[in-house]
Amino acid sequence: MDQASEFVVATRAALAQLSALAVQYSFSAVGAIVLLILGWMAAGLISRWAHRGLSRIHGIDATLSQFFSNIIRYAILVLVIVMVLGQFGVQTASVLAALGAIGLAVGLALQGTLQNIAAGIMLLVLRPFRVGESIETGSVTGTIVDVGLFATELRTADGVYRLAPNSTLWNVPITNYSRLKTRRNEISVGIGDGDIGRAQAKLMAIAGGDKRVLKDPAPLVYMAEFDAGSAKLTLRYWTRSSDWWSAGRDLTKDIKLAFDKFPGDKPPEQLPDPQVETRDVSGESGPPAPHGADEPVAERT
Repeated sequence: MDQASEFVVATRAALAQLSALAVQYSFSAVGAIVLLILGWMAAGLISRWAHRGLSRIHGIDATLSQFFSNIIRYAILVLVIVMVLGQFGVQTASVLAALGAIGLAVGLALQGTLQNIAAGIMLLVLRPFRVGESIETGSVTGTIVDVGLFATELRTADGVYRLAPNSTLWNVPITNYSRLKTRRNEISVGIGDGDIGRAQAKLMAIAGGDKRVLKDPAPLVYMAEFDAGSAKLTLRYWTRSSDWWSAGRDLTKDIKLAFDKFPGDKPPEQLPDPQVETRDVSGESGPPAPHGADEPVAERT
């Protein structure tokens, strides 16, 4: 009889304790669900606000604004999850410490990837090149197709697809052939012992007859080299960057044909086409723009 009474008392005590726990954790569960719903909505709303605000800032790429808005969203969600765990009595300090350790381990494992992401962020912020521009680095040459957080897509002059990790583009000097509106070119012609004055006038007439050659800065013809019985003249002119390639090819052809018919003088001492030296806007010697080979030739007027 006594044992039956003790069992009944123990059962009632256990049921009472379970009821208390159920009441306590039911409120915690309801609060956690409400917190999750509100946190999810707040994360999406704040993320959209951040994306809109960053998109209005001049110079911020769409990829970069989307990346930062996603970072904000996930940071809010992590904070909400930690708060939910706190509702059930979990020590949030230990959770944050564990998350920090996990983040450090992942960062060390993905060191190369994070380096590309950091370089991609800097490229998107500073924008040394944009989509459609032609660039050249120590190992990469081509026209930009897309700039991502991890890598940059390019198309070479011969139509080959190339994917370059952002870290390889951030740590090297970049030559952008499309950024500035105008470019300079030089064409050198050997005239033998012909009339230098007439040859200079002929070169100026050829340059002036092409509307792609800019009037300001004006084209210039000067004697670059000379020795016994021969001289070399150089035509220096400026064009729009989009006309640089086609104008250089057409002027080279026109100069060759004009000097073949130049009366009283010997043909140019160069090979069939006069030597062409390409220089960029700052005057530094450099190769032809990589985008020129696949550009359509502009119509001459």
